[in-house]
Amino acid sequence: MNIVFKALNDPTRREILELLQDKDLTAGEIADQFNISKPSISHHLDLLKQAGLVESVKQGQFVYYSLNTTVVDEILKWFLRFRNKKK
Repeated sequence: MNIVFKALNDPTRREILELLQDKDLTAGEIADQFNISKPSISHHLDLLKQAGLVESVKQGQFVYYSLNTTVVDEILKWFLRFRNKKK
């Protein structure tokens, strides 16, 4: 789970996740939303993939990225365990 929190620690990566909430996007469409280089966006996407927060599917010449809600659900369950602990 440490890799997930490392991925979430960066504001650009969190913003990428927010973009993917609405719909799947290509790397180019994601890069268009930022004022940073495309290789930097690719690096951020790679870290998000390593953490399991996003998935990618190649369709023709494009790679589409989508939010992996399974990992997000696991994180939420982990946080809720603390809320449900009795003192």
